[in-house]
This record gives sequence, structure tokens and C-alpha cells, in this order.
Amino acid sequence: MNSEATIRLMVGTGNAHKTEEIAQVLADLNSIEVTSAKILPESPEIIEDGETFIENARIKALGFAKAASKLAEDSRPHWVLSDDSGLAVDALEGKPGVHSARYSEDIHGPNPSDAQNNAKLLAALSGIEKEQRTARFICTLVLVKVPESPEQAAEILLETAGQCEGRIIESTQGAGGFGYDPLFWVPELGTTFGEAGAELKNQLSHRARALEKLKVGIGSELLK
Repeated sequence: MNSEATIRLMVGTGNAHKTEEIAQVLADLNSIEVTSAKILPESPEIIEDGETFIENARIKALGFAKAASKLAEDSRPHWVLSDDSGLAVDALEGKPGVHSARYSEDIHGPNPSDAQNNAKLLAALSGIEKEQRTARFICTLVLVKVPESPEQAAEILLETAGQCEGRIIESTQGAGGFGYDPLFWVPELGTTFGEAGAELKNQLSHRARALEKLKVGIGSELLK
């Protein structure tokens, strides 16, 4: 694709926080115009039944791309970018993992709040010493080319991953970010992601690191 052409990239997620983070990190790619999935008449039903982050990211990207392919040519995005990300806690054998967003649904039902998920995590780690509360945020990204019609298959263009090491503290700190950010202490910052602010988080987070790899791939492989 010609590097001088404007490429419409739709972020395939219903999570407004993720869309905002991705748009901020990709803002310096002048040839990319980032849009949210709100351009779709309705959000596609995505069943995230993968066993790994990358499997779920592919499911989401391909599902959103199929939905986007139904749009008129002048409004249809060229690419869809989806992520799957979550928290892996060593003392919990990698949980909540791919179930991070719905970790406490066994207690609260579908679509539990961040506060409910955080509360379950703290309860699960009750009595665990500070040194054993190590964890990492993991993000996988899948970029796909949107087909011209729903009958055609979407093409996977790039896949990247990133992670950020830290530990889970004993109570929330900071009102920023989302998800488990107020519980995730980052040694490089000396604070939680909930306290760090968007600018710092977008330099060190798992999603930022995966996006930086994606930007390199877009520049070297796709914008020629």
C-alpha cells in the first residue's frame, strides 16, 4: 500500500479505554487515521473462547473485520486492530489470564466491574507475602486487512506481543487507568499504573510495548 495514502484503522474493541490508549500511541503515524468500533451500526457478537491471548486477539480482529466489511466503501476501514490482554499472577498459576476482564463473573454474573474483579484478586492473594505477589500484564495485538465483502476472508497482516513486569499490592492506589491498574505496582515507576498517568503508562505498559513493535512492523512491512 502506498505510504502517502491515508489508511483508516478501526480498533476492534468495545473497550473505550483501550481505543484511547491505542490511538494515543499510534498518533505519530501520520498516514494512519484511527477510528473506534462505534462506526459500526452494531457491535459484532464475539465469543472469546481461545485458550491463549493470541487466539482471542485473532478471534476479535477477524470478527470485527467481517462486521466492518459490510460498511460502504467510503466509510469502511482498511485495517482492524484488536488486542487481547490481561494479568498473569504467579502465585495464582497465571490467573486470571485470558479471563481477566470477567474474573469475578462467577460471583457477580456477566460483565463484572473493575472494582469487583480487583476485590476477587485481593481475596485470592490474601495472606500471600509481598515477594510472592509478582505478576505481569500481557498484551497481544493482531492487525488484519478488512475484506471488500463479508464473503471474503480477512487477511492477517501483523501480530505482536508485549508485557510489563510488576507485582500486586494489597490495596488499590490511584484512580487512573482501568482494570487492575490501581493494584499493579511497576518497579520502574515506583508507583501503580493507576497513579502513573497516561503519558507514563503509554511508555511502559504491555500494550505500549506491543504497539511499538506493531509500529515498526507497519513502517517496515506495510507502508512501502
